[in-house]
Amino acid sequence: MKIASGGVQHETNTFSDTPTTLADFLQDSNCGPELSGGEVIFDRFTGTGSIHGGYIAGAKEAGFELVPLLCARAQPSGIVEQDAFDTMLGWFLERLEKVLPEIDGVLLDLHGAMVAAAHEDAEGAFIEAVRKLVGPDLPIITTLDLHANITQKIADLSDVVIGFDTYPHVDMHERGAEAARLMARIVRSEVKPVQEFRQLPLVTMPPMQCTLREPMQSLMSRVFALEAEPGILTATVSMGFPFADIHDAGVSILVTTDGDADLASRKADELAGWLWDLRDDLQPQLTTIEEVIRFTNENPSDKPVIFADGSDNPGGGAPCDGTVALRALIDAGFKGAVVGVLNDPETAAQAHTAGVGATIPVRLGAKVDSLHGSPIEGAAYVKALCDGHYRYGGQMFHGVEDQLGPTATLVIGGVEVVVSSIRRQCFDTELLRIAGINPATRRLIVLKSAVHFRADFGPLASAIFDADTPGVHRPDFAAFDYRKLRSVYPLDQTVSFP
Repeated sequence: MKIASGGVQHETNTFSDTPTTLADFLQDSNCGPELSGGEVIFDRFTGTGSIHGGYIAGAKEAGFELVPLLCARAQPSGIVEQDAFDTMLGWFLERLEKVLPEIDGVLLDLHGAMVAAAHEDAEGAFIEAVRKLVGPDLPIITTLDLHANITQKIADLSDVVIGFDTYPHVDMHERGAEAARLMARIVRSEVKPVQEFRQLPLVTMPPMQCTLREPMQSLMSRVFALEAEPGILTATVSMGFPFADIHDAGVSILVTTDGDADLASRKADELAGWLWDLRDDLQPQLTTIEEVIRFTNENPSDKPVIFADGSDNPGGGAPCDGTVALRALIDAGFKGAVVGVLNDPETAAQAHTAGVGATIPVRLGAKVDSLHGSPIEGAAYVKALCDGHYRYGGQMFHGVEDQLGPTATLVIGGVEVVVSSIRRQCFDTELLRIAGINPATRRLIVLKSAVHFRADFGPLASAIFDADTPGVHRPDFAAFDYRKLRSVYPLDQTVSFP
């Protein structure tokens, strides 16, 4: 048995003015020129906490040969340029066609919230092209992020859709392995999947989508119990990506049974109902940096307070160079704080030229747009320098190598700032440790992350606050002018379901 695998992952923030190019995918994928498949993918992902790491492990367990063709990803940002999408899809289809006579199924490693210039539902377009090539009978299993904006097309063209169960996404390996094992069972005619899809008229913001918090923690416990029932193969809750102004943005669910359409339909209705009942509990409460500074001063602890600056989260398409929290810390004369990671290649290069121990004049941050503050101007002390290479040590993407590019740790007005050359979400403590920062010893940590940081930073914290800051990833519906989104709650308080 041979199973092909591959895909393109991007979470597109349509409110961002920064387009996503082919060069972004080439840089962020770390899979060589033309996004090489085969051994490049095996070398990069074997033994890692990633979807393809799970595919590889699951293939070994199930006894089939995995044929990885392409694995492309780019940091979340604005709409994907159409030429970039077409080029990557073309590479995948060309490679798939060459091996197709020997292939028994296809595993698609997609995100579910990608928007290309000509495709609101870019994943749907990708799967449609693959289905057209392989025909109606070859099984396709699609793995998606918990933030997928799943469409009817995605559900109809995939034999099975399997989404992440966790946010932070610490189960990617498990979901990849699950998909691989299920694919083997389908090819061997051990099961016949029947899938039911429900799209809810509901959108939610990232902070309360976290499965480490209520109400999501209890909801997912019910989902796991549902999956353990006789006849159920898998179930998925997708909380959607609200920063994509497209018709199908929002919450959806899928239930897949072994050949029982009635059971799939009943359980899909049941799961959708559970989620709809939680709609008012899924709205976040935000806190200003001034309030957090006051809290930290009034509640001394040997553990740091974390200010989750989700509005500037590069993991949701923000520039990662916002300065609102940093400026407030400097103005307050706060000591013992670190901001990480702020993306400013110009300032990082300036620090590397000057060297450790130098004091340099900087114009730091807020250079991409005017939505995330204004540049910090003044003198900065160069405390540490590094090349930015690291390996994820936490549960999310565990073992995967990545880079920040030349990185500098600066001290400005008593506040430490880790400044990178490449935009990355700071959800792993290793991104601070390589810059000479032990996060456990700081009083207050400002992280450019909404939720993912909780997996690795969470155990270190005495308190965590969701930031009230401006930006293209601000968890506040009032901050956005939706033009294409269908009628959904809470934007439309009158909408009903089912």
